[in-house]
Amino acid sequence: MVANKVLTLVLIREASRVLLGMKKRGFGEGRWNGFGGKVEKGETILQGAIRELREESGLQVTHLDEVGRLMFEFIGDPQLLEVHVFTGTKYTGVPTETNEMRPCWYAVDKIPLKEMWPDDKYWFPMFLKGSKFSGYFKFEGHNKILEYDLKEVEKLPE
Repeated sequence: MVANKVLTLVLIREASRVLLGMKKRGFGEGRWNGFGGKVEKGETILQGAIRELREESGLQVTHLDEVGRLMFEFIGDPQLLEVHVFTGTKYTGVPTETNEMRPCWYAVDKIPLKEMWPDDKYWFPMFLKGSKFSGYFKFEGHNKILEYDLKEVEKLPE
């Protein structure tokens, strides 16, 4: 059995807008997404999320809340991606373009879902209304969802 690959995704939120980044290279290139990536050896998942946000956007946070847990399976890849979704509202710094991401604020009613991962249209509304969520998505390639299971939860698994 192949171990899950643990990843983070951070969405900075203000009352009427969300900070997204255009992925400029690597996995997800050409799509708007939150900020995040791999958890490095010796880091907690939260520490990884904070570091990735800083590296990809220039923003510093001291506190994030985990709001979602998503599992992704890609046909032909034995490794599942276990994505921990975080949000934060308090930060310092100014969103700054990096080699990997170009940040942009989006009004909550103008989220560019057609330019994001196909699964986002299912869970992003839950995020926007402040719910916690847990889900599984099975992809063929990077654009076709074969099956999924998504639900709002009171509490995320430990």
